[in-house]
Amino acid sequence: MVSVLAFVASCKERISSEKGATATEYSLLVAFIALLIIIGVTAFGTALNNWFSSLGSTVGTW
Repeated sequence: MVSVLAFVASCKERISSEKGATATEYSLLVAFIALLIIIGVTAFGTALNNWFSSLGSTVGTW
């Protein structure tokens, strides 16, 4: 009987636990930050590519 009560208590604790919710929130936050980093690096790379292209054109005309 004691083991059944312990089993029921552990099941109840798992249902009311917020560890999974916290992990999900952190994973969404990490995914959002990674997405922002990818967008920023892509934009910076495009701008840097355009700058070097214009620099190469300017140097080529000298």
